[in-house]
Amino acid sequence: MTPEPSAAPMILTTVVASTRPGRVGRSVADWFTARAAQCEQFESHVVDLRELALPFYDEPHPPALQRYTHSHTRTWSRVVDASDAFVFVTSEYNGGFPAPLKNAWDYLVVEWQHKPAAFVSYGGVSAGTRAVQMAKQVVANLRMLPIGPTVSIPFVSEHVEDGAFLAGKIHEAAAEHMLDELVRTATVMRLLRRGAY
Repeated sequence: MTPEPSAAPMILTTVVASTRPGRVGRSVADWFTARAAQCEQFESHVVDLRELALPFYDEPHPPALQRYTHSHTRTWSRVVDASDAFVFVTSEYNGGFPAPLKNAWDYLVVEWQHKPAAFVSYGGVSAGTRAVQMAKQVVANLRMLPIGPTVSIPFVSEHVEDGAFLAGKIHEAAAEHMLDELVRTATVMRLLRRGAY
């Protein structure tokens, strides 16, 4: 299914998971966001968890109730609620994803539901793939739909020059494949959220 020509672009939010000093995740996310901006079905933007600076989960009520007491939670809720699809750019720490990403997921419940999730991972020889497999279990529990295609970047430091990630042909091809799948999935799931099915 493809969107109608007159349909408003869907919002694709790319989330930078790593917050540590010296990370390369932001440069990878900037490359992917620029690549996604070429996809006419999406309005593409990035959320950097280091800039968002969510404290460790500090709401007194379960997130499913949406009774938020803090401005940072309400801000994050509006961003996630407005988004139609997500790409999580993640490194791998000890076989899993960074703690700030789990914290960002845990703040909300309803806003994530019925939206596709894709992953761009990076690292050494494993390219962050173990983090992605663990992350897919979490987003599935949030009633998101983790799609199959991913972008995996092994030995990422070899592709970074002067702070910029320089994608190779294999990364570009993987990104195109992933975006194609995101368009199809996000289109259907937007209709689902609107009660069209």
